[in-house]
Amino acid sequence: MNRFQQQLEAQQGIQDMIAQHAPLPRTLAAITAMIEGQLPGSRCSVMLYHPDHHQLAFAAGAGFSADYARALAAIPVGPGIGTCGSAAFHRRLVVTEHIAEDPGWNGFHRLAAAEGLQACWSTPVLTRNGRLLGTFAIYHGQPARPRAADHELVDRAAALVALAVMRDQDRQSLQVQEQRYRSLFLHHPDAVFELDLDGRFVSANPGTAALTGFSPGELAGRHHGELVTVADRPRAEAAFADVCQGRARQCEITLVRAGGEFCLVEVTELPIIVNQQVLGVYGIARDIGRRRRDESQLRLLQRGIEASTNGVVILDAGQPDHPIVYANSPFLAMTGYRREEVLGRNPRFLEGPDPDPASADRIERALRQQQELQITVRNYRKDGTAFWNRLVISPVRDEQGNCTHFVEIQQDITRQKENEERLAYYAGHDYLTGLPNRRQFEARLAHDDELSRRRHSPLAVCYIDLDDFKPVNDNLGHHVGDELILAVANRLKSVLEPGELLARLSGDEFVLLLPGLDDKTLIRRAEQLLSLLSTPFELPGHRLQLSASLGIATHAARHRHPADLIRFADQAMFEAKRQGRNTWHWYEGDGNRSNGQYVLLRRELQEALQHNQFELHYQPVVDARTGAMRGAEALARWRHPHKGLIPPAAFIPLAEQTGQIIPLGQWVLQQACRDLRQLPDDLTVAVNISPLQFHRAGFVEELGALLERHGIPGRRLELEITEGVLMTGTEQAIATLHRLRRLGIVTAIDDFGTGFSSLSYLRTLPIQKIKLDRSFIADITDHPQSAAIVQGVITMARHLQLEVVAEGIETEAQRRDLTERGCDRLQGFYFSKPLPLAEFRAGMAHWGD
Repeated sequence: MNRFQQQLEAQQGIQDMIAQHAPLPRTLAAITAMIEGQLPGSRCSVMLYHPDHHQLAFAAGAGFSADYARALAAIPVGPGIGTCGSAAFHRRLVVTEHIAEDPGWNGFHRLAAAEGLQACWSTPVLTRNGRLLGTFAIYHGQPARPRAADHELVDRAAALVALAVMRDQDRQSLQVQEQRYRSLFLHHPDAVFELDLDGRFVSANPGTAALTGFSPGELAGRHHGELVTVADRPRAEAAFADVCQGRARQCEITLVRAGGEFCLVEVTELPIIVNQQVLGVYGIARDIGRRRRDESQLRLLQRGIEASTNGVVILDAGQPDHPIVYANSPFLAMTGYRREEVLGRNPRFLEGPDPDPASADRIERALRQQQELQITVRNYRKDGTAFWNRLVISPVRDEQGNCTHFVEIQQDITRQKENEERLAYYAGHDYLTGLPNRRQFEARLAHDDELSRRRHSPLAVCYIDLDDFKPVNDNLGHHVGDELILAVANRLKSVLEPGELLARLSGDEFVLLLPGLDDKTLIRRAEQLLSLLSTPFELPGHRLQLSASLGIATHAARHRHPADLIRFADQAMFEAKRQGRNTWHWYEGDGNRSNGQYVLLRRELQEALQHNQFELHYQPVVDARTGAMRGAEALARWRHPHKGLIPPAAFIPLAEQTGQIIPLGQWVLQQACRDLRQLPDDLTVAVNISPLQFHRAGFVEELGALLERHGIPGRRLELEITEGVLMTGTEQAIATLHRLRRLGIVTAIDDFGTGFSSLSYLRTLPIQKIKLDRSFIADITDHPQSAAIVQGVITMARHLQLEVVAEGIETEAQRRDLTERGCDRLQGFYFSKPLPLAEFRAGMAHWGD
């Protein structure tokens, strides 16, 4: 026999092994042995591809040691990873003539040398559609390259490996499918069986034996009609005949069990079609007697409860999610759903978008433990409206004590619940405004008082009483008075901050709880409230102008009981009334503010206003680059007849607290306009305006009339306001700024960077300047943080086209630093202290161009 015939016989033998489903390792070993026999001196291996890990694993090759086989148990597929890893990656033959010189064998050189391997040719094993199955490799003990005949040999071996692997995979897949079908057949709880075209049993699962009482052996060869009652046999035969024609059928028949008992079953029959030919029938049968009995019982229950005034639903306890199997008409009317929309669903769909976790947990626990439960829950109708549902859940048990169903009785108690809530609400709220009443306010005050003492944080009570409210009731009627009270309440609520509480005590009296505010912030809030209430109220058919008197009491007042703070604030409010109304007063009982010096200073301040003891001093504002004077700031000074010159810090806060800042501010504006007539036409004068004055009704009109009376154009007057002005009544403040701008008046934000207003307003405010607070300037040359803030403000202002003025310049280093940073205007003692008008005019030459 020649060599070619030997090769053909060897190849035929391998193909026979594949056809006879020989174990894959034995077939692969035979392929490697065949190639080794045809290529003397070579050693062959097969590696199989595992797609889950994208790796090759050694599978066959008798000429290799166990250590070598273990080392090749998980070779990644990729470029430059040995010869086989590269061949699998590139999907082509890869030849390594000299393993020791191939960097792709790094990590395996010593192993190859120990195995006596110097050359390797590897080709991928692929399916016809290119799916990778593995690699086939030929090794040599000396450097070698394949010849044309070797290429053919390698390809032939790879083809045989591919055929063997694919056949093995097909066989395994078929076995898995058969096992799955067998498992489904054997373990299906229903009766599953096969009939031939004569209607006789071919096979049956244990479920069939349990349903019929006959073992699978007893059923084999028996006609299915023998298990059906005579009355139902024609229907069963007709259904079987239809299935034999290729159509699936389902029917209900009465089964005769082995012991003669009758059983109602639902049978589904399916044709077995192979190559478009019906070869038999599969059947599935299920006992539906219990279901029919349950349905009958439900019909009886339905007739008994359909006339009930309460909603009733019945849940199936045997199903995991306890679906509704019955709902009476009152339940449908109460919820707005149709019957088909609720059957099969768990009643939790009534919980809506905001279920109460605690109630839901109680219901789930009662169902899980099969216990009775009475609970009131908030449910939702189909149209989204809420209703209060008094729910009673009761388990229904069978003869063995097993829970088969739950009955839920549902009663709509929304009207009763609303009445209860309304009574509870108005026990703590004012009927007209809906605000908390004295009872609720005192409860909250007691809580915050205790918290304030424990944390050593401030707490204040502000008592608000409307001025001259009685004439509104007397002249316009109580209905208008009620509308006005409601409008006042809404306006006060609009400025509440988090943590604050507003209450109506009686008539036209309100009280405000203000936690966590320092004295300065309290003053701003008081001014805000006065300004807020002085804005006219637009009511149907009436435009009413109001004012209010405010009394403030804080923890500084020594109180034994939290309610004392309300009494103290009430006393302070009456003091504000005595001061002329439309102002506020701080309680002066036993607190720090009751000392004689404070009372004396307040009285002297009133005398100073009456006897013209105030005067204006002017401090120049210069150009940062040229040093030329561009304007001046008017600063009020109090020349006391006995104490001499009193600085603003000693009397301005007092004037703000007592409301005397209003006449003082009016005097400053009048005097500044008089002095402007004695100053050059191109010089502007800046005047500080308090928030109380700025928000006061008629402020812009009074200022316009003042300018006109003195013949001063608006462009020569500059108003400086603090950020606090914008913190309250923001929209009204912006409107006032626009009106000032139309008069030609320049407005600037004073002490910029020390307030808490939102920078978002800065984009739209009709202002022209911002003034950097002196606290940032004092240490600008020593503290990088202050310098960074100043630089940030200057850069921001430049992009917003705003002019920046820095005040408090006292050294040359500060002047030079701010000039280099691009500040526009400078002001401070470095240039000049504030001077009386005569001295200021005399010194103007020093600041000229």
